[in-house]
Order: sequence, then C-alpha cells, then structure tokens
Amino acid sequence: MPFHDVGSICYYSFDNLDENKVLNATFTRRGGISPPPWASLNMGGLRGDDPERVYANRVTAFNSVGRQPESVFDVWQVHGNSVICTKAPRAYGKPHQKADAIFTDHPEITLFMRFADCVPILLFDPRKKVIGLVHAGWQGTVNKLVSEALDAISAQYGCAHGDIMAAIGPSICPDHYSVGEEVVNKVKSEFGKDAETLINEREGRYHFNLWEANRLLLESKGIKDIFVSNICTACNLNDWYSHRGEAGHTGRFGVIMALPG
Repeated sequence: MPFHDVGSICYYSFDNLDENKVLNATFTRRGGISPPPWASLNMGGLRGDDPERVYANRVTAFNSVGRQPESVFDVWQVHGNSVICTKAPRAYGKPHQKADAIFTDHPEITLFMRFADCVPILLFDPRKKVIGLVHAGWQGTVNKLVSEALDAISAQYGCAHGDIMAAIGPSICPDHYSVGEEVVNKVKSEFGKDAETLINEREGRYHFNLWEANRLLLESKGIKDIFVSNICTACNLNDWYSHRGEAGHTGRFGVIMALPG
C-alpha cells in the first residue's frame, strides 16, 4: 500500500522504489507539533513557525522510518537549476547550499527536501545505485531542471538514462494551478507543440499541468519507468500543505530518500 502509518506519522511511498528497497517517504502534514496555520508536521523553516518545532518535527519524521537525523543532506531551495551530488551529510548548523536537485550514491546519507505544491521528483538508478530528489515548480519545469539533473548524474556517476526509474509525488494539479501569460509564453517556447497538452484555457484562465510537463521531460531523456502519484496537494489539505490552496499561510511537507545499506 502506498500510505504507511507509524504511530501518529503517515507517509506515502512509491511501489517501484519500495520494490528496490529504496527508502522513500513523502510525509503528510499529520503527526507533528506545530500549531495552525502550520499544523502539524511542518518541516519548512521560513514561514513563521518556531525553528525548534520544525526541527523536532523533522527528527520525529526521520525516526519514524529508522533514519538518524544527523544523516540528512538538504539544501536551500531557490527555484533554480543547480544540481548537487553529495558524499556527506550536511552537518547541523552548517549553512545550506542553494540547489533544487540533490543526488548521492552513499547509503549513509538521507536526502531531504520540502514541498507545498511544487513537484517532488524521485529518481533511482538501480545499476549505479544512485538516488536523487528534484524540486520542480513552474520555473524549474520550464527551465527543464529534471533534464539538467539527469545529464549531471550521467556525467558524475555514469548513469544511463534508460536505467533510471522516476516517481512524481504529491503536488498541485492543473485544475488548481492557474498561471499568467508570462508562464504560458515560456511553456510554449520551451515545450513547442507539446504546450497544447500542458496548457488548458478555461473561463479566461490558463492552467498548467506540471505533472505532465515533467513526465514528458523524463520521457524525452529515455526514462520509461515513471510513476505519477496523481495526488493534488490543494485538493487534499487534510494530508498536504498547499501554498496555493492555503493562500501562502501554511507549512512544508518533507520528502526523504535513502539507499539500502
């Protein structure tokens, strides 16, 4: 089953990664200690919640899946195109590097990112034993961040794109994701004829399908094993944080990955 309960913690995982014994957990917002509007398992530290509560939530989440909090590698997510391949955790208190895609081939490291509508993309190469997390909002999507990330791990680890499996996690669906003409024009510029399937106009508003856009980018790189959760954050506010669905007054849910030891 894709949802798992460990005490008060509930998280989602992907069957294709579970079958390869890759730890992957997309934590719901349930089971933490943060009060409204961040209730309750908020793992984002830049939206007004007490940093001590945020850290305690992260520790609780890590412990629920048997990972040491000190094993974490995370970054300051900036909607850019930087990719980091790491060989060591980020020490507690050490400044974050800025990036939106992170990878490792070290089982002792737990990759960690935060989301609240943007698309989590989980990647695994079973041949080279490499895992990665990508944070793709509209900017990362139109700038083809996941494509650049795949090229980076080919160069760093020798990964063949056809070996890689991918999973697209809970994020905002097109029905809730209206965008302006600036975004529409960039989608048309970057995706060409495929833009017709990615942008839908209804009642004078444009809606952008981030799930399909990133699936197309993955396919264009030769990836065939792609699982899409089809879970909308804005449709399911009891389980997920949504920046759009909660008018910005909300927290961030965490996603982690780790290789089997």
